[in-house]
Amino acid sequence: MLSLAKPSPISPAHQPHPFTTKPPPPKKPLSMSTIRCCSSSAAASAAAAAPPAALTAAMSRVDVLAESLPFIQKFRGKTVVVKYGGAAMKSPELQASVIKDLVLLSCVGLRPVFVHGGGPAINSWLHRLHITPNFLNGLRVTDAPTMEIVEMVLVGNVNKRLVSLINSAGATAVGLSGADARLLTARPSPNSARLGFVGEVAAVDPTILRPLISAGLIPVIASVAADESGQSYNINADTVAGEVAAALGAEKLILLTDVAGVLADRDDAGSLVKEIDIKGVKRMVAEGAVAGGMIPKVNCCVRALAQGVRTASIVDGRVPHSLLLEILTDDGAGTMIRG
Repeated sequence: MLSLAKPSPISPAHQPHPFTTKPPPPKKPLSMSTIRCCSSSAAASAAAAAPPAALTAAMSRVDVLAESLPFIQKFRGKTVVVKYGGAAMKSPELQASVIKDLVLLSCVGLRPVFVHGGGPAINSWLHRLHITPNFLNGLRVTDAPTMEIVEMVLVGNVNKRLVSLINSAGATAVGLSGADARLLTARPSPNSARLGFVGEVAAVDPTILRPLISAGLIPVIASVAADESGQSYNINADTVAGEVAAALGAEKLILLTDVAGVLADRDDAGSLVKEIDIKGVKRMVAEGAVAGGMIPKVNCCVRALAQGVRTASIVDGRVPHSLLLEILTDDGAGTMIRG
């Protein structure tokens, strides 16, 4: 008979307990490389959660556009006459700013008309020809040789350069002088005996302008005109802009200047008058608060308002994008004069 051997008993000391687990390995201290790796991972996660800088900048631009919507709606389809000159014409950077602003306004539905002078360019050409510029009470004394230079520079040089800049920026401009299609008829200044061929605006015929404006083109007008006999005259660009704005029934007249606007205290640049009516302006002139070269500008605005222009503004052309600030914001960039 076969006998089965009994298995040898396992001693309690060697029998595994059913609930016994393997003890964890001892903890190792974190190395600096591990800390840096974890920090980098956390930073990467935070960066992924935050919007990229480019997106933030784009959102800011979109916010600005959205805030300008009420102003675009207000002025869409309306004629705005802008007089361009002074510091904004001297600086290439400011010139580029003004041109871009003008094209942007045209693209969003406004109907800009651009009127310009060109004093610095005239002076430059006079010096080239060894002719000394001469002024009387801020007005250029314009004898026959000087008038020839003025007409050549404003109509043939400055005007065509501005037209080219506007076209290059994406709009379509048409260059004109006051003599074209009898847009302006000039008459001699009352002080013509001393000033020479310095003129005033006797009449405006906007017939040539209306189809251009309706077609979305930007008229660019040099401030030179002829009288009934064909004699050319140099006319102040502010005056031309005001009279053109009145003839077109413009919504707004804007004069880009070398000053902040109308100041309550001529010696305090921080005393800018943001808004004023015709009575207030006349009172400031009578009291001497408005004097010198600012008087013709405010008189130009008052005359335009009296002939139906809704508002007129004297704006600091030295401020980049002052044109957009004046039209597309509540703060503006100068002094607004109301009727």
